[in-house]
Amino acid sequence: MSETGSGTVAVYTDVSDEALRAFLREYELGDLLSYKGIAEGVENSNFFLHTSTGNYILTLYEKRVNAADLPFFINLMGHLARAGLACPQPVRNRAGTALGHLCGRPAAIVTFLEGVSLSRPNAEHCRALGAALAGLHAAGRDFPMVRANNLSVEAWRPLFVQAEAQADTVAPGLAARTRADLDWLEASWPQGLPAGVIHADLFTDNVFFIGDAVSGLIDFYFACTDAFAYDLAISLNAWCFDADGTFHRDKAGAMIAGYDAVRALEPAEIAALPILARGAAMRFMLTRLVDWLNVPPGALVQPKDPLEYDRRLAFHRTATDARDYGWEK
Repeated sequence: MSETGSGTVAVYTDVSDEALRAFLREYELGDLLSYKGIAEGVENSNFFLHTSTGNYILTLYEKRVNAADLPFFINLMGHLARAGLACPQPVRNRAGTALGHLCGRPAAIVTFLEGVSLSRPNAEHCRALGAALAGLHAAGRDFPMVRANNLSVEAWRPLFVQAEAQADTVAPGLAARTRADLDWLEASWPQGLPAGVIHADLFTDNVFFIGDAVSGLIDFYFACTDAFAYDLAISLNAWCFDADGTFHRDKAGAMIAGYDAVRALEPAEIAALPILARGAAMRFMLTRLVDWLNVPPGALVQPKDPLEYDRRLAFHRTATDARDYGWEK
């Protein structure tokens, strides 16, 4: 895993050398040579492990992650890796299980992927990402487990209620804009689109490249069962806008074309793309807004700016057709 984060390491649970060595005795990974916290991720504590058998990633799942969801995430990564997708492979311990406990937290070790994440991807990187995302959807088609998307349209109004009273302290008019967008999205949200396993969080720091080729996809801890085109819409938001809200149509068009070349988009998915993109922006604006307004004292991680996604929403309100996102067929 590359270390693209900066500032304070995102580690919520300290792991002593003694505790880690005792935990590793349950595995056949050789001797521990070194370990260090990884400055990435806002949900879990991650460590880079270097042992006499190679490099690995250790994750301790923090309180925001529902322990009941962990078998879905762990089994999904194993399924996708066996299907040929470049993603972390869970490492099983001597008892044959991939999920253990360390320092009072559920914990798992996965294989290390080579590559770097890109802070400024170009159109060809976006095309490669689109193809990789379609490959993920194809690889997960026969995955037998199901997990509902607990951050889909039904969850957005309750999130807004948590933040509504303080929203205008973050930006003037934010509460009214959000209320109107929610009304529209709830009335317009598409049903019956092709669905299956989606990543649901495929930001640039969750995709590794070697040169211009995708070398791995990581961080499956928001993965769920939902519309494939919604996953594409999440990535369009994450990869094809600048922080100031500038939209790059060339990047979006390349991403959609890359996806469509691997898994052909259906007419209903193409028609729904503007709605899905607006909804994806709303989902991340709201979760960021709630986090922004509820930073605990002494927090180690700076919450992400919700206004980046408020600016994306301003673009999505003007989009009426998939061609506004670079669709050219």
